[in-house]
Amino acid sequence: METIDRYPVLLTPPGAYRPTLMARSHMVSSGHYLATAAAFRILERGGNAVDAGVAAGLALNVVHSDMTSLGGVAPIIIYLSGRREVWTISGIGWWSEEATLERVLPRIRGDQSGIAHAVAPAAAAAWITALERFGTLSFAEVAAPAIELCEEGFPLFQYFQDTLRTRLQRILASPSSAEVYLPGGQVPAVGTLLVQRDHGRTLRRLAEAEASARDNGREAGLRAAREYFYQGPIAEAMVQFCQSVGGFLTLRDLAEFRVDVEPSVAVLYRGYQVHACGPWCQGPVVLQALKILEGYDMHSFGHNSAEHLHLLTEALKAAFADRHAYYGDPRVVSVPLSGLLSDVYAVEWRKRIRLHQAAPTMPEPGNPWSFATEQRQGSTLPPYPPEAISDRMLGSNDTSYVCVVDAEGNGFSATPSDGLSDSPVVPGLGIRISTRGIQSYHHPDHPNSIAPRKRPRLTPNPGLVLQDGRLWMLYGTPGGDVQPQAMTQLLLNVIDFRMDLQAAVEAARVASYSFPQSDYPHACFPGELRAESRIPLPVLARLSDLRHRMYIWPELVPAAGGLCAIQIDPQAQTRRGGADPRRLSYVFGW
Repeated sequence: METIDRYPVLLTPPGAYRPTLMARSHMVSSGHYLATAAAFRILERGGNAVDAGVAAGLALNVVHSDMTSLGGVAPIIIYLSGRREVWTISGIGWWSEEATLERVLPRIRGDQSGIAHAVAPAAAAAWITALERFGTLSFAEVAAPAIELCEEGFPLFQYFQDTLRTRLQRILASPSSAEVYLPGGQVPAVGTLLVQRDHGRTLRRLAEAEASARDNGREAGLRAAREYFYQGPIAEAMVQFCQSVGGFLTLRDLAEFRVDVEPSVAVLYRGYQVHACGPWCQGPVVLQALKILEGYDMHSFGHNSAEHLHLLTEALKAAFADRHAYYGDPRVVSVPLSGLLSDVYAVEWRKRIRLHQAAPTMPEPGNPWSFATEQRQGSTLPPYPPEAISDRMLGSNDTSYVCVVDAEGNGFSATPSDGLSDSPVVPGLGIRISTRGIQSYHHPDHPNSIAPRKRPRLTPNPGLVLQDGRLWMLYGTPGGDVQPQAMTQLLLNVIDFRMDLQAAVEAARVASYSFPQSDYPHACFPGELRAESRIPLPVLARLSDLRHRMYIWPELVPAAGGLCAIQIDPQAQTRRGGADPRRLSYVFGW
């Protein structure tokens, strides 16, 4: 063991299941090995990080169509090395212009398909917009691996089969879904080739639309592909099906929909610039928790000690309390983001955190308006306490993730989502429409309430870290409300505890459920803290003494997330990659 800047550096990661992979030029880490391979193929043929990232995203929509969809969501964060700029692409759809709270609620109560929560599909727009603004290749080129995976099939893997088994009745209730995923009405055996011909045909139609306009330039071709999806026959098929099963989307909702390209949100944490997407997702939770924790010498407590995990949990509870009170679509509601992420507001939260006793439930939100530059709109807070139910929630198992760095140091980080159980497959298209409206609230005073053309506040939230203005790390994970918790723990592992990247990814994690969950009915489990079984029993006992209601997960449980990350050594310009064995994540580089 060596010591650098008074923190120990673990030269050999203890107990790691996999090594940290290293490369000198380009690297990919994603939620499925075939998506990693798809991105690597694009990098090898000269594409940049954005081209490769979109290729991986489209591939994830195929090989992880149990977790993601081309008609789902895909928030993206991008680093441009030449300009040292960070940009985000919202990748989340809006409610229909006809979706008032009064009209939506009666349909939700009688909805069996999930489609009453449908919002505009955003992933296709996000992928194409990323290519148009920051890529170099055509849609046809980056979609080629995904098309091959659709048409030639891929071997069904255990995780996908488990999803089919647990969602069996829901899939059987939708003939269009059962036709794709349950041939003969049965769950396919592991290793069976899963072919998705309609999905492949949809991708080919987009490539053909692009080709028809390529004579006018690359950007014209990409616009033609986007228009074919949102204004052409694909849009007509989605709207017709959506309305036939109780959804609200109209052709105008899709034709007028655009994803936003905007600067990232960032804070400094111990000299590192940590970037996230805006409050239309839960990305700022990571940033706010870090600002609170920056006031403590986390390293002095010892990694995964009771003191470390207690302070981590209380900081996350604070951030989630403010998420509940203030986060929403910033195009519709005023979010005091500058106040939430300010140093002085973090001090106010630290005054409220008790070092020797856990908050019994989610604490009352703070008052960031006193430190914010945004103009306050209204004076009411959302209803508190939130809705609570007694059913056990075992964590979200949809969503995937991909990050890419290329030889020039450009970075791509994206968290596509919308799983197989969320809505039925659109007949003839092989894809599903996002039902992300399930993360909206049913109370008109809530900042994340249902309203026409309003975007639900999203759980997926890719991350990115700079050091001295240069890309230092890309990271993210699936896992619903566990996402910012796993991401915060990864950052503490690599920054405060200087852990090897793969060991930091694999390290045992905890997750709080002491706040309203994002998905309706927004269940809350006061004081509950779940911990993986590798955390020592004395630590768990001490956390219980601190009034955390402890529940023990198995070792490496998928509900704790599936982190992927790439680190860039600014001196040697090498890349280090990590991928979580909790899921099917794999990393590869050259």
